[in-house]
Amino acid sequence: MTAETPVESTRKVARGGPPPGCPAHAGADAVWQVQDFVTARALLRSTDTRQAGFNIENARKLEGRMRLPVLYRDGAEHREHRRQTAKYFTPKRVDTAYRGLMERLAEQQCDELRRRGEVDLSQLSFRLAVAVAAEVIGLTEGGAGMAGRLERFFAEQGGTPGWRNPGAVLHQVRGNVNLGLFYWLDVRPSIVARRAAGRDDLISHLLGEGCSASEILGECVTFAAAGMVTTREFITLAAWHLLTDEDLRRAYAEGDEPQRVGILHEILRLEPVVSDLYRTTTAELELPSAHGPVTIPAGVRVDIGVAAANLDAAAVGPQPGAICPGRPLPDGVGNAGLAFGDGPHRCPGAYIAIQETDTFLVRLFALPGLRMVRPPTVRIRPEIASYELVGLRLQVG
Repeated sequence: MTAETPVESTRKVARGGPPPGCPAHAGADAVWQVQDFVTARALLRSTDTRQAGFNIENARKLEGRMRLPVLYRDGAEHREHRRQTAKYFTPKRVDTAYRGLMERLAEQQCDELRRRGEVDLSQLSFRLAVAVAAEVIGLTEGGAGMAGRLERFFAEQGGTPGWRNPGAVLHQVRGNVNLGLFYWLDVRPSIVARRAAGRDDLISHLLGEGCSASEILGECVTFAAAGMVTTREFITLAAWHLLTDEDLRRAYAEGDEPQRVGILHEILRLEPVVSDLYRTTTAELELPSAHGPVTIPAGVRVDIGVAAANLDAAAVGPQPGAICPGRPLPDGVGNAGLAFGDGPHRCPGAYIAIQETDTFLVRLFALPGLRMVRPPTVRIRPEIASYELVGLRLQVG
């Protein structure tokens, strides 16, 4: 398929919202909406904004009492932390420290599918994502079952808060119980081991900076959400596309690693896991757009529509709703668009996520007789318009 092939959008996940390229504007709720690529990228790169969304309002209640996870920080402190920890996420580090682990874990998940004959793909992909992220973070001293504990914890997140809402209270209690189990069974043993003998991982780095156990727990939960849950969803989404497009599946199965990675980047551009990124402006911003300069006032909340911006034909070319690996892109437009964000808060684990996805899927699709017996149910988490794909079942043999 080429970028010029006239096709309708091949997106699996519909999110709605304004069309791609729509000029930046303030909505009825006073939240600014940004849908075109150029403005979205400039806003994400701006240093005159603060991180918003991701439940940041509750996190900031702890400011002054503890150091917030890096996801919630901005400015010089955030930049310095990212500079010091960048070494854990470089392509060289992935190839030398994690690739062998990814390959062993991918083989284990494929062996389970062979043994059982039928599985839920999200279960296999989550165990893979948890084990890889745990190695990067340093969560290697806990007992069995960490993936299950994290899955139960994240299942209780979201919903309508409030102590007068019995359902919300129950979610809060169950979430706290699972968070406590994650700390006592996984985080604390890893902290104790690294206090005795430091290693070259994130927990050791945080201990070297003098972080408390609760601060390290916050970082671990943040990385679990960003590195484990999102990778699980993308693996499932990419497999769904490959299972339902024979030409794409053949191109992936027969391609070398750069070609396979190109296909994965293009699928992610089309279907970013997180659709909406939020910022609060700290100064009046004058930003470029396809419609001319746009001014966004200081002190307003901005919803950056990544899924829409990635379909902006002015940035990604003709047929933006098609999967066209190798589509020509102008300078400054990455192969995955803005799916990993951009600027100071760009996802540090982007390379890891793509590599572990490819490591697993190339082995999965080499299994004889692989087929989908049930497509997933799509759920949307409204706070960031991220997708959850539940119940995609695979068979072999």
